[in-house]
Amino acid sequence: MPILPANTDTLLTISVMGVVRYSARELTQTLDTLDQSKKLRRTVNGALVDVSNIQFRKFVTKITCTDRNVPALSGIWVGQAVTIGCVVELAYGAGGSQIRTPVSGSVRTDANGFTFYRPSLNMVITNYNVSDAEWPAEVAWELDAEEV
Repeated sequence: MPILPANTDTLLTISVMGVVRYSARELTQTLDTLDQSKKLRRTVNGALVDVSNIQFRKFVTKITCTDRNVPALSGIWVGQAVTIGCVVELAYGAGGSQIRTPVSGSVRTDANGFTFYRPSLNMVITNYNVSDAEWPAEVAWELDAEEV
């Protein structure tokens, strides 16, 4: 079981804004690949080949949560650079390697030789929103970002 950072209820870390206690319990984070990295074409013989440029092999992320406190988004704007310590893990087996810098203390290896780590990604915020349901006292929020 991973050890949570002090004064939070989540593994998620976001530079600049931080993560407010009781704003990110049971959050969901997705990692996807940048659209520009998904360039597949068929040859005249029908074989599928990757024609994307290697420099576009970047991640996009969406973080969603409903909790009690509002996240620390005051003063945060689209276009702002942040470093996100992901909740999502990446893994590799024998002969593989990590493709991003791991969050400190997140690297682990299982009995089958697979190594798992949570990536630390330099990203730019592309969108966020917050909503508040007054009577159930629930704050819902989403944050989208793309790797620099």
